[in-house]
Amino acid sequence: MRLIAGLPQLLPAFVAAFIVAALISFLLTPVVRAVARRLNVVDEPNHRRVNTQPIARGGGVAVGVGFLSVALVLTMMVAHRTLNGFSLPASIGPGEMTALLLGTALAAAIGLIDDVLNLRARWQLVSQLVLAGGAIILGISIHSIANPFGPGQISLDGVWGVAFTIFWITGMINSINWIDGLDGLSSGIGLIAAFTLGLISLTVSADLLGQPYVALLCFALAGALLGFLRWNFHPASIFVGTSGVMMIGYALAVLSILGSAKVAVALLVLGVPIIDTFWNIVRRLAAGGSPFTPDRGHVHHRLMDLGLSQTRVVLLIYALSLALAVLSFLLSGSDQLYAFLGVVVGSGFALLILTRRSLVMNDFQAASYKDDDPVDEPVEEPLRPG
Repeated sequence: MRLIAGLPQLLPAFVAAFIVAALISFLLTPVVRAVARRLNVVDEPNHRRVNTQPIARGGGVAVGVGFLSVALVLTMMVAHRTLNGFSLPASIGPGEMTALLLGTALAAAIGLIDDVLNLRARWQLVSQLVLAGGAIILGISIHSIANPFGPGQISLDGVWGVAFTIFWITGMINSINWIDGLDGLSSGIGLIAAFTLGLISLTVSADLLGQPYVALLCFALAGALLGFLRWNFHPASIFVGTSGVMMIGYALAVLSILGSAKVAVALLVLGVPIIDTFWNIVRRLAAGGSPFTPDRGHVHHRLMDLGLSQTRVVLLIYALSLALAVLSFLLSGSDQLYAFLGVVVGSGFALLILTRRSLVMNDFQAASYKDDDPVDEPVEEPLRPG
């Protein structure tokens, strides 16, 4: 892909959006953390979580404020033509901007309610469907996708476009939610995705002029996530919480629809959480359970079961996400879908191997704690895993 002409003129605005959003999020996160601790809005340790002590949640509030405050100011400046070199795209009207900005704020607010009250999964799903429906009413819709069977696009008109858009937005939110299992994992993946979508919006793949306004918003989201990541990376002092995964997933879903990146590129960039979600649903259904029942079957859990530290697992998944991001630049159109399908199949085999290895290691560890001869030897207290 080739970058648009005139990029040096636009670069200061991108850098400013990134840095200001990062500073706001960085400075606000300790405040949110203190309030969350005072109100006892914390994640308690349990058999599924890796934290060994209560950790404040609700960090999505800081990320949301960092992103939305910068995005709102920049949008007003672009609308009044006070930001040199930028203009609002003809395809993005007041409805689409409202869907992005107000929808992201509502997503964070709804998630914050869950952080405080611990809502049931069904109510979270209902709220996601409401957010997706509101976005569609305001003009957000996927009208076509790359045709994997030949040249051109597959048109998604009428009910098909509505259904696919709802599936895309709710699926993106849940993908970010389900990968949010280790310190810095979901926020780091969101940062990589937002930055990549911003860069792709500055290419001539869809428009000779690119989409600098969409890129501006992507870089603001990336900056807000970077500022928060300082406090969220291992050892985390605050989690992004449902407020964070809701707003990150929703914002990325809508930005990928508004920008030139579209679905195929976003599938690759966010391949790790999307594929992890897909295979976990398949696994749970195959076992006769509910696809929404939480467990320790996610890819990050499997890697930790093999003995990798939390930091190494997170850095490995970062590297995979960066590799998929680079792949999205090298490929275009239907090739991106082929690549995504290839990654889906390959990851299925990888997860199968990881699952078997982790089961073998767990059985070995369990056997090592067992007394070999309880009749002839004194009974001793078995060692406990750390």
